[in-house]
Amino acid sequence: MYTEIVMNHFENPRNVGEIENASGYGAAGSAHCGDTMRIYLDIDENQVIKDCKFKTFGCGAAIASSSIATEMIIGKTVNEAMLVNTNALVEALGGLPEEKVHCSLLAEDAIRSALWDYAEKNGITIEGLIKPESNIEDH
Repeated sequence: MYTEIVMNHFENPRNVGEIENASGYGAAGSAHCGDTMRIYLDIDENQVIKDCKFKTFGCGAAIASSSIATEMIIGKTVNEAMLVNTNALVEALGGLPEEKVHCSLLAEDAIRSALWDYAEKNGITIEGLIKPESNIEDH
């Protein structure tokens, strides 16, 4: 059902935790399945993501999507992080069952939410970034 990559990220998730005083914080949730994701970003003065942590409550696909998402954006600029979308996440995981693709969408939404928070805190605009429709909590 799941690829070896998905299982590896589920069983050995990378970058779990929080970043105190994060440059950007974002959250996304699904009422459909109950999964929730929180993403914390540490971004330097050159707009490079130096660190990224996550906390996810959800299924194996949700945890794997969060884990691989953090790996994909660490070291990237905020503009490069905007390229990490559902398709890129699913591809990096070696595929997801159709009924679990929404987990990668949650990871994309959480990243975008964290980037929005960073942009607002710093009074900047990130090309292509629109305000998230909703957040699972106010932070």
